[in-house]
Amino acid sequence: MGGYGWISFTTDYGTFDGFAAACRGVIARIAPEVRINDITHHVPPADVPRGAAVLAQTAPHLPASVHLAVVDPGVGTQRRGIAVGTPGGVLVGPDNGLLIWAAEALGGIDTVVELANKEWLLGDVSRTFHGRDVFAPAAARLALGAPLSEAGPAVAPATLVRLPDPIVAVGDGWIESEVVTVDRFGNVQLAAGGGTLAGLGPDLVIGGIKARRAQTFAEAQPGEMIVYEDSAGRVAIAVNGGRAVVLLSVRPGDVVRVAER
Repeated sequence: MGGYGWISFTTDYGTFDGFAAACRGVIARIAPEVRINDITHHVPPADVPRGAAVLAQTAPHLPASVHLAVVDPGVGTQRRGIAVGTPGGVLVGPDNGLLIWAAEALGGIDTVVELANKEWLLGDVSRTFHGRDVFAPAAARLALGAPLSEAGPAVAPATLVRLPDPIVAVGDGWIESEVVTVDRFGNVQLAAGGGTLAGLGPDLVIGGIKARRAQTFAEAQPGEMIVYEDSAGRVAIAVNGGRAVVLLSVRPGDVVRVAER
């Protein structure tokens, strides 16, 4: 089989309804030999930055794929559907910033096209379900080896919607950084790169709570807060046996200050 053997799939559809399954079914009918790798369907509803972060941190570790991502609060509006070619794969989804961080993580944007080929659409396109009717069919055809040029006209990369860069500031003995994600364990990931920890001492304070630098959770006492470099190379905050997000009362988009005591 030519083309890509894999499609990765990221959405905010959840798994209680049939939305993700309908998209998988469309892919299977067009490209039955292509395997689907579900990254997650539990991006918080309409949380484009969270979906972008999860996709960007996961895609580089997958086999070369077509990466189908749908977190699309603007479905049915004039926002474009796009496919983005990169050295490490192709990304398919809405032009709302969801794909850009992953494109950069996969080597940068080579080519962008708007999904405008009506022959690639699934019948009468629903105004509220482009994942099934626009993006899934396009991902399937691209996974089979169809060139990007067949999907639609070229788009200038400079015209793509981009999410604001997360806030990161570093000073003498402190870091201020935006919360990017909170995982299911309650660990808080910041936008700051792990290398910024090199400028901090071992004893820290976050929101009035004592913490310390560590490399593993086991280095902390039960209930103790640690600051560490996570598997994505970002600064993260955790509590041994607890949930840092509860202790700090933060959510994605908040700015956290990590400082020496």
